[in-house]
Amino acid sequence: MRLTRVVQVAAVTAVTVLGGATIAQAAPVVISSGHVDVVEAEYEDGALEVHLHDHTVDPAVDRDPAAVVLEAVPGTKTTVPSAAAYRFLGTAGSPVWVLPQDQRAGVLFAGLSAENVQAGTFAGDKLDFALTRATGPGRVSVFDTDAAGSPTVLYHSGDGLPDVHTVHAGDHHHTNWAFTAAGTYTLTFDVTATRSDGTAVDSGPATYTFKVDA
Repeated sequence: MRLTRVVQVAAVTAVTVLGGATIAQAAPVVISSGHVDVVEAEYEDGALEVHLHDHTVDPAVDRDPAAVVLEAVPGTKTTVPSAAAYRFLGTAGSPVWVLPQDQRAGVLFAGLSAENVQAGTFAGDKLDFALTRATGPGRVSVFDTDAAGSPTVLYHSGDGLPDVHTVHAGDHHHTNWAFTAAGTYTLTFDVTATRSDGTAVDSGPATYTFKVDA
């Protein structure tokens, strides 16, 4: 468990509301490269929580997903491989933007994490990370690639949601995040688990924004 949990926000912008009053509203933090645990689950004081853990600053901080924009820069644009196993991404040779599962300079290294959940807290040490909703100009897929180059799909908006991927207590896992068109996407995740005493717990929905650059 972290000794300090900090949620940072970006600079504020002025917003004029009905009646002419001006209020300060936090602008989102834009993260376009480096290590982020997009969906990180923690269990504290009897509550299952979800946030984004940002390792691009020192010290690393927990952020409210609603206050962050994750950017897939133009350098993440590639083409769908020719292998039939990648047809979930689209036609071979068609454009796709991929945040890779291996760390590379200048792009996001995006993961899923339950590394701060203590073993024995939940039955089987299992937490179910569900992608419940995805909106945007194209499809979203999250998948692993093994040493032979074969994909295992964790989430895929093209064949219906929700999709569920189980993450175990203590795990920290990086994977590929793929988008089939440029534009802005919103992804909603919900994490559930069953405590060792049989009580079900639910983080509630957390919505993330991804901006995919042409």
